[in-house]
Amino acid sequence: MTDSRKAILVVSFGTSFHRTREKTIDRIEADIEKAYPDYRIYRAWTSKMIISKLLRRDGVKVFTVAEAVEQMIADGIRELIVQPTHVINGVENDLMKEDVLKRQDAFESVAFGDPLLTTQEDNLAVIEAVMEEFSDMTEEEALVLMGHGTTHYANAIYAALDYTFKDQGYSRVFLGTVEAYPSMESLKKQIRALGPKRLILAPFMVVAGDHAIHDMSGQDEDSWRSQFEREGYEVVCKMKGLGEYPGVRKIYLDHVKEAEKSCMESRSGS
Repeated sequence: MTDSRKAILVVSFGTSFHRTREKTIDRIEADIEKAYPDYRIYRAWTSKMIISKLLRRDGVKVFTVAEAVEQMIADGIRELIVQPTHVINGVENDLMKEDVLKRQDAFESVAFGDPLLTTQEDNLAVIEAVMEEFSDMTEEEALVLMGHGTTHYANAIYAALDYTFKDQGYSRVFLGTVEAYPSMESLKKQIRALGPKRLILAPFMVVAGDHAIHDMSGQDEDSWRSQFEREGYEVVCKMKGLGEYPGVRKIYLDHVKEAEKSCMESRSGS
């Protein structure tokens, strides 16, 4: 039975693509709701541009973080766990925390779950989840994952994870970013040295949305698909967001569990 005073706010960047949202963000939220039946589940997105687009195009209203917090206060929520579906501890995550902490005094307890890639254990669990999906790769293939990338110092996790894939024995896996480092130029150099015949491109993002459709698999000359085809590789695109991987969704659930534990510890210590 739901305790009307306890809530989990699931915070995502958001997407305007309904089909990929249903397979990713909706699935993560459903998993959390099933695992925590005594909590009320709320949704907020951090992209105001996507929120505005959905409202304008579809008449669908999604809360910003600040709006969700005000709604929860109005609903009488006293104990709050905030679980982001963000991949890294970057700008979006920092701003989300700021928005929640402005109203921290309205709650008896507030705890934050970690984004996907926070600890070394997370990194290894993500690698395992990804490789379960691509367990049938051949010696002629290489897997190229497209991360988002950011100017935030947390961007260093992408290069670290690329190294960790190889350190774990996956020499045919490469992780790059659209907007930062590792860049397409560094990917090209590394992949040339390996010399595969076929490349499998997949988004290293929670949803296979705008970046996956345009920057990764698009037909224009700047897309990753087009650039790699010009390099002479056969290219296959897998349009599957990380939120579709069961192993990735489990990591988010583990992070909620840790946040709930810290919530209970803070209550017992107060």
